[in-house]
Amino acid sequence: MFDRLKFIAAHTAGYVGFYPEYRRLKQNERRPYPVLEAEQKAGLRQMLRYAYDNVPYYRRLFDRLKFEPDRFRNLEDLQQLPIMDKTTVKRHFDELVPACIGRIPHIEDSTGGSTGTPMKFLVSRRDRVLGGALLYRGWGYAGYELGDRMVFLAGTSLGMGAPGAGAHGAQAKKQIVKSVHEHSRNIRKLSTLNMGEKELRDYTAIIGRFRPRFIRGYASSIYTYACWARDNDVRVHQPHAVFTTSEKLYPKMRDTIKDVFGCDVFDGYGLFDGGLTAFECPEHTGMHVDTERAVMEIVDDGGRQKDSGRGHIVATSLSNRAMPLIRYDTNDLGHVIDDGCPCGRPYRLLKEICGRSGDILYTPEGKAVHSLLFAYIFDELPWVKEYQVVQERADRITIRLVPDAGFDERKLDHVRARIRRQSEAWDVDFAIVDRIEKTRGGKYRYIVNKMLNASN
Repeated sequence: MFDRLKFIAAHTAGYVGFYPEYRRLKQNERRPYPVLEAEQKAGLRQMLRYAYDNVPYYRRLFDRLKFEPDRFRNLEDLQQLPIMDKTTVKRHFDELVPACIGRIPHIEDSTGGSTGTPMKFLVSRRDRVLGGALLYRGWGYAGYELGDRMVFLAGTSLGMGAPGAGAHGAQAKKQIVKSVHEHSRNIRKLSTLNMGEKELRDYTAIIGRFRPRFIRGYASSIYTYACWARDNDVRVHQPHAVFTTSEKLYPKMRDTIKDVFGCDVFDGYGLFDGGLTAFECPEHTGMHVDTERAVMEIVDDGGRQKDSGRGHIVATSLSNRAMPLIRYDTNDLGHVIDDGCPCGRPYRLLKEICGRSGDILYTPEGKAVHSLLFAYIFDELPWVKEYQVVQERADRITIRLVPDAGFDERKLDHVRARIRRQSEAWDVDFAIVDRIEKTRGGKYRYIVNKMLNASN
């Protein structure tokens, strides 16, 4: 009880309305979807009007398209507006800042920039608080209660800075702030920017002493830790559940994490710049897409909305008045389904995150091949610990492999043959390596298309 009260007090000190907001969101779990959808539409109408009245970029855009916010009725009406990408946000940053920004408490943040230069954006205090409350509600699907102990294994996008960065005095101040933050919220943050033998053994000791009820982190980081513990016969603390985020969780990764930690694994999707969040429940039928902070669209290659199936994920913020992003291209590919969930929660289901829009390779014939092909192939190969597919030319791909027990180089001929079914013109090379480098944010990139990067 003390941990719960301390947790709520720490959040209330930052925003008085935190706990009432959290309670409201919890109650929404059992409300009918048509009611939640009607509230979402009303919120979207208000945001469109706000954007027109206060944001120079949108006033100019709406006027040019003769788009009238007050005549907005259904989500389909959003298709009258163009999809906005990161390049547009960078180019028109100043025009996207509302004229009333001086009256809106906010912070400046940026995307990780793993596929290019980072994108700056502004986030209002209320939007951040709403995002946190939705996060706690989503964890609650797995049994989380406010104040429960949790360990984070992650990189920069989950609030982990690079070790040793900055001047000594500034670094010491950051360490004090981090310590206060961890103790007030009953968490511990362990950076996975460097996961060597010493760090992994240190983390095992820290987790063993802290005994968290939950562990959360990048899917690849937790998977790497689980593989290390399994291969070195290291006993790890058994939490109530593990939360993965920020990267695609493949079946092989889920099974390994589940076996090593002896608990269920819950995947989640979060987009800080776009405001989208979705979380798995114990039924594992998909991730429940939150309606209170943003609108999620799934669109085809032509930008047309889809009620179900695979497509590009597009986000529209409902609460970030410091910099509204309307029809923002998340660069993620998702698969939504029409099915309801046996758990009874009313939200739409995001069956899976299929990857990034950039996770596509191209054959010399111009055929697009998605990263899922390689996931299906390598998930079936127990002798591959990690892989990365790199394309520098249309006719050649290089696959970097970290081998596991049972690896035999002769088996690569079969893998090469399966891949070349997509194109006989592909020259498929293999490079056996000890490790695969992470991005600056501590994530793995399974597909690196240098042809696309070169064209940006």
